[in-house]
Amino acid sequence: MTTDVIIIGGGHNGLTCAAYLAATGLKVTVLERRSVLGGAAVTEEFHPGFRNSVASYTVSLLNPKVIADLELPRHGLKVVERKMANFLPLDGDHFFVGEGRTQSETARFSQKDAERLPAYWNRLDAIADVLRDLVIQTPPNLVEGGLKEAIPELIKSAVIGRKLARLDMTAKRDLLALFSQSAGEWLDGWFESDPIKAAYGFDGVVGNYASPYTPGSAYVLLHHVFGEVNGKKGAWGHAIGGMGAISQAMAACCRERGVELRTDVTVSEVLTEKGRATGVVTATGEVLKARAVVSNLHPQLLFQTLVDPGVQPADFVERIARYRSGSATFRMNVALSELPSFTVAPGPGDHMTGGIIIAPTMAYMERAYDDCRAHGWSKAPIVEVLIPSTLDDSLAPAGQHVASLFCQHVAPELSGGRAWDDHRDEVADLMIATVEQHAPGFAKSVIGRQVLSPLDLERTFGLVNGDIMHGRLSLDQLFSARPVLGAGDYRTPVKGLYQCGAGTHPGGGVTGAPGHNAAAEILKDVRRRRV
Repeated sequence: MTTDVIIIGGGHNGLTCAAYLAATGLKVTVLERRSVLGGAAVTEEFHPGFRNSVASYTVSLLNPKVIADLELPRHGLKVVERKMANFLPLDGDHFFVGEGRTQSETARFSQKDAERLPAYWNRLDAIADVLRDLVIQTPPNLVEGGLKEAIPELIKSAVIGRKLARLDMTAKRDLLALFSQSAGEWLDGWFESDPIKAAYGFDGVVGNYASPYTPGSAYVLLHHVFGEVNGKKGAWGHAIGGMGAISQAMAACCRERGVELRTDVTVSEVLTEKGRATGVVTATGEVLKARAVVSNLHPQLLFQTLVDPGVQPADFVERIARYRSGSATFRMNVALSELPSFTVAPGPGDHMTGGIIIAPTMAYMERAYDDCRAHGWSKAPIVEVLIPSTLDDSLAPAGQHVASLFCQHVAPELSGGRAWDDHRDEVADLMIATVEQHAPGFAKSVIGRQVLSPLDLERTFGLVNGDIMHGRLSLDQLFSARPVLGAGDYRTPVKGLYQCGAGTHPGGGVTGAPGHNAAAEILKDVRRRRV
C-alpha cells in the first residue's frame, strides 16, 4: 500500500495534522496503537454507567483557529464554560476565583492585593496576547547550510521580533521575568496574601515536577493562561461528553476529508532508504509506503525505538537521550454516589463546577515537592478535583457524579527498587483521604475508581515518565529548541520524517497547535517538491 502521508499516532495533534493535510487533496492514513482515537484526549466508561475524560480533563488551550478550520462545532463539539474558575479550601475559610469574584475574595485577605489585581491581569494579558500569536507559528530554525537555507529563518525571526517589539518596556521586562524566574518569585513580587498566590501559583506546578520556587516555573504559569473558551480569554471549560468529544469531532472532520483512520495498529519501525523516510512497518509485519511520515509520538519514542540510529546524526541522538520528561502526575477518575460537600463551602453551588484545588499556600506546594523527592510521593499532596458531571449530566446516572483527581507530586520513577504497580493503590488511597479531610464523606461516596500512576500513563498513552507535556517546559526545551535545537520546525534530521506532537512547539495541553503548525511545514515541502 502507498499513500501520500502516514501519521503515527491518532492523538488530537495527529488528527489535526491529518485534517489540514487532507484538505489539500493529499491521501493521508492515521495509524493508532489503541482501539480508540484521541490519545490522552479520550472519554471512556471506567465504572458501569460512569464515563469521564481519562487523562486530559479540561478545555482552555484548544486553539480557536483549529476549532474554526476543522469546523469542530459542526462535527459535534460543544464547550461550556465553568461557572467558577477555581475554589480553594483553606484552613477554616475558602477562596473563590472567578469572573466578578476574584477581587472581592482577595480583599478579604488583603485590600492591597485586591487593588493590585487589575494591573496584574492587564500586564499578564499583554504578554499572553503576543504569545498567543506565536503558538500557531513555526519557530525559526537554526539551520546549517548557506544563505539560501538561512534566509527563511531570518525572515521568521524578524517577524517574531516585530511582534515582541510592540510590547512596551514594562511588558518586555515582565516577559524576561516570566521566562527566567520561578512562579513563586513572580507572584511574591506582586502579592502579599497566601490565597491569591496559591490560586495562581498552582499553574506553575501543574504537570511540572518542580517547586513553585524552581526557576522557570513562571513560564509554566504563563503557558496555562494562553487559553480561551468560546472567545473569552483566560476562561476554562468542559467539552460536553468529555475530552473525547474533541477527538471525535476531529476524527469526523478527518473522515469527511477522506482520511483513512486505522486503530489497533502498532508501528514497529520507520522505514528509511538513503537517509529518507519511506514508510512504516507495523507489529504484524505490514509494510506501508508513503511520501512522508509524521510522528505524533513523544520524541524519544520515535527516535529511540522506531528510527534507525544510523540515519540520525550522533549529536542529535545524544540530545534526544538527554531530553527531559516527567511531570510528577498521578491521575484518578472516581464514580461518586453523591456530590461532595466541602466543610468550608458546604452544599452545591457554582464553586463545584470549577477546579477545586487542595493546595492552600505556596509553602504547601513547596513541601509537597520536597517530600516527593525524599519519599517518592507527597504525604500531603496537591490535588485538583474537577466534577464535570455538574456541567454535563451525560457522564453519570441521575443524582450521581464523576470526578477527576489530578494529583501532584509523585516521582516518575520510585527509588529503592520500588515499583509503581506495588504502590498504586496505596497512593490512590492517600489522594482520596486528602480530599476527605476537606469534604467529609467523600471516601464513602466513592463507588468506583480508575487509577493511573506515572507508569500507567506511559504504558497507556505513551507519556514517557508520565509527562503530560511530552517533555518539560524548560527554557532549553521551548520554541526553537523543542525538542532539540536545529529540529524546532517540525522537520527532523531524517528527510521526509516530521513531528506533530506535544514534544514540539508550543508544547503540551490539548491545543491542536503542533498539528496545525506541522501540517503547514509539510505542505510547504510538498509545494517545493521536497517530499
